[in-house]
Amino acid sequence: MVRFVATAATNSVQMTHGYHQLASRLFGEATTKISETKAACNSYKLMLHYGLIEQASPGCYYLLPYAQRALKKLKRLINHEMHAVNAQEISVPCLTNAALWKKSGRWNTAGSELFTLKDRHDQSYCLGPTHEEAVTSLVGRQPLSPKKLPLRIYQISRKFRDEIHPKFGLLRGREFEMKDLYTFDLTKEKSEETYEEICSAYEKILSKLNVKYTKVAGDPGNIGGSLSHEYHIPADAGEDTLLTCDSCGHSLNKELLKSDTQSCQQPGCHGLLTESKGIEVAHSFLLGTKYSEVFNARVKHSSTTSILEMGCYGIGVTRLLAATLEHLSSDEEICWPRLIVPYQVIIIPQKEGYKHDVTMDLASQVYDRLNYPNEVVIDDRTHMSIGKRLIEAKRLGYPYAIILGKKVRQYLKLHTCLLDILNKLILKLQALESPAVLEVVNVYDNATDYYSIDQLSEKLFDPKVTL
Repeated sequence: MVRFVATAATNSVQMTHGYHQLASRLFGEATTKISETKAACNSYKLMLHYGLIEQASPGCYYLLPYAQRALKKLKRLINHEMHAVNAQEISVPCLTNAALWKKSGRWNTAGSELFTLKDRHDQSYCLGPTHEEAVTSLVGRQPLSPKKLPLRIYQISRKFRDEIHPKFGLLRGREFEMKDLYTFDLTKEKSEETYEEICSAYEKILSKLNVKYTKVAGDPGNIGGSLSHEYHIPADAGEDTLLTCDSCGHSLNKELLKSDTQSCQQPGCHGLLTESKGIEVAHSFLLGTKYSEVFNARVKHSSTTSILEMGCYGIGVTRLLAATLEHLSSDEEICWPRLIVPYQVIIIPQKEGYKHDVTMDLASQVYDRLNYPNEVVIDDRTHMSIGKRLIEAKRLGYPYAIILGKKVRQYLKLHTCLLDILNKLILKLQALESPAVLEVVNVYDNATDYYSIDQLSEKLFDPKVTL
């Protein structure tokens, strides 16, 4: 997540299994002081300033390497939890025929946020903000066998919404990544069981990200249905106002409050409602037969068929990525959920003039010996001091930094003659295999330890985080 300044003179260092990832080669860089970066919220400011994203047009963004790595890890987490509830991944076209939306009645009720277009044959389409019509039409092409139920199909794909004020970066864009899941059950009771199971999966995703969240009763809105819940991450930049009872804990979106009362409206509760701001990152809907009846999505029995009961469940993936940063980060430092941190370790060798050639070689050897080299960056910008590079690493959210500092230099001096005789390369690694002379800074906790090269992989890497 660090935005390292690229330098044309630096080349990747070849190693045994490929190439070292060098900080000077990473694409994306800051162009202003962070205090001069203009943005409507903190996560947007940080992502712009540190080179995680660049604006292509209002509401549309390039995701640069750090953000793309984090997004890839977030998708993997979501995929894992979807597979755990036996959901099957599919891919749905972004272009949806207008006939499907007209059939459901949403073509005329979706409003100006729906991107519409016509092809050369004057056929109308929309760029899907969601895909209830398309997926239910697919399922409705022939009756399902009861053995297929419960059917749960999902995708993670680009969605489109013509936002009137796309001003919060990835929190509110016109083009965004979304996970949308559609469920089909035999009965209403079974669909309610599915609803609870998927809601539990959503809670696991947010809990594994180690962020606070609030589940509130939500407005079904244009999608419809009889039951709806929203999942919000608390943040001052949130556009939703949440009300939570200080007695029973019941929460709801303020949009659902039917009066100006500050009293809880749950039966038998006399608590007061307190307000907070939240960023909606997920939404669940119990749809009943609203779409399945229109598109004839049925299950076949021995001599008849019946309409399937549906639910739909969305996660704004790019919004969730930005919301975690909005929630966890400070004004100048990015803090990632550990499961989606772009890189886990940065290696910082000595500055120029301080045996930097020796410690750069050592950095390459350390990189090669680590079990997860794809999670490591070498900060080869040796024109900068160790301290300045460590500050940047902290601002970019690296969990760990390996400092090849004074202790390593002092140890290497004992072997200068041998290193010179053997061309400096052969014995460096052997000389450092057992001593604990590699300084490792836990960037989040400001704690320092010394490890041997053989201890690094065990101490630093979380296999669940690696790509």
